[in-house]
Amino acid sequence: MAVCVETEAAELRGVYNSGKTRTYEWRVSQLKAMLKIAIHHEKELIEALNSDLGKHEHEAFLHEIAAVRSACRMALKQLHRWMKPEKVKTSMTTFPSSAEIVSEPFGVVLVISTWNYPILLSLEPVIAAISAGNAVVLKPSEVASATSSTMSKLLGQYMDVSAVKVVEGGIQETSALLVQKWDKIFYTGNSKVGRVVLAAAAKHLTPVILELGGKCPAIVDSDINLTVAARRIISGKWGCNSGQTYVSPDYIITKKDYAAKLVDALSSELEKFYGKDPVNSKDMSKIINSRHFERLSKLLDEEKVSGKIVIGGQRDKANLKIAPTVILDAPEDSLIMNEEIFGPLLPIITVNNIKDGINLITSKEKPLAAYIFTNDKKLKEEFVQRVSAGGIGVNEVTLHLAEDTLPFGGVGESGMGSYHGKFSFDAFSHKKPVLYRGFNGEISARYPPYTPRKLKFLKAVLSGDIIGIIRALLGW
Repeated sequence: MAVCVETEAAELRGVYNSGKTRTYEWRVSQLKAMLKIAIHHEKELIEALNSDLGKHEHEAFLHEIAAVRSACRMALKQLHRWMKPEKVKTSMTTFPSSAEIVSEPFGVVLVISTWNYPILLSLEPVIAAISAGNAVVLKPSEVASATSSTMSKLLGQYMDVSAVKVVEGGIQETSALLVQKWDKIFYTGNSKVGRVVLAAAAKHLTPVILELGGKCPAIVDSDINLTVAARRIISGKWGCNSGQTYVSPDYIITKKDYAAKLVDALSSELEKFYGKDPVNSKDMSKIINSRHFERLSKLLDEEKVSGKIVIGGQRDKANLKIAPTVILDAPEDSLIMNEEIFGPLLPIITVNNIKDGINLITSKEKPLAAYIFTNDKKLKEEFVQRVSAGGIGVNEVTLHLAEDTLPFGGVGESGMGSYHGKFSFDAFSHKKPVLYRGFNGEISARYPPYTPRKLKFLKAVLSGDIIGIIRALLGW
């Protein structure tokens, strides 16, 4: 496999060097081909998602298929404008001159995807790479095997396989890919593998985008519409792939005297959404595999936690289903409060003062997302100012991802780099500065032999001192 990967990387390099992928026409043709995949093979893609994750058609379409279509359509609509050089001002230092910033592709890029949104998190970065004019290799997650196989087949049918390739496989194949020299690497997944990717990239000084995770907090104040807040939390937690989402709320912080009301509201709305037997609800996604099921069960079965379950806890090992589960006052030293949950479990932490919640959040690693539900203007402002996170939602969860005018990415332990909308194009483009000058406007002061008069003149030029320039020219 290593030889095969090396050969494919070399072939991609040759295609990129030919200039083929840089043209507007090629980029548009590939974006249209990707859009055809998302439109004409919707049923096939949804079936693959259901096979891997048990995703309901509603969730699969809304969170993955529709998002891929949207990314394609936006790129097609805006590509000509994105590719156009950006004119910028020049200063007296280079007068007379003009300048622009040219967006050029990095070259041959590698996209390593993950399994929780295996279509969206594979194809959206590929769309971005193509838009910017790169040749690209996609390595889908082998954990979502049905989706990986389906994407490999469809991209092979529709895309220009000389410049857009899919490499399936597991750790061996990923390791072989990381040995190669790439011009940019885009990785979505956990921080452990992220460190491996970053170390491999460092050997070639390859720039990377790491979309990781973290424990995303949500503060719930007491001056809110609790029913609406509960519904939005449920939608962003259990309605997003059973919590197997990097931006899902990982824990909630609320005041001690408000916790019971919050639990009641969550319980009531959960029953409306998923019925009295949620573990058998067709609207709930399953856990991806038995290994992750056992990992989540271990979090629940810890002695410090098992007696604090106030909602749910039911499990169906045969069908890899876990009911929406809420834990009240999980200890700070428990596993569930120290590991990224990535599943349908939601601890609630209580504090005496809601502002203590902000202190708790800032004492931990920076998350991929952070949320707050409040009508207190000052509290909102303090939260936005003090909490460092990949993104923030005020009175909402996960929905900031839907806005392509907002960059999506992490900070610190939750990742580096961002994409979505124009940010996707920029993520896979080198911003090349270009200065244009003619052969007029020569200034002898820049050349030897150096004299006090020349230095005086240059100091005046660099400081923008018009009077000083005139005085230096006149020899005063």
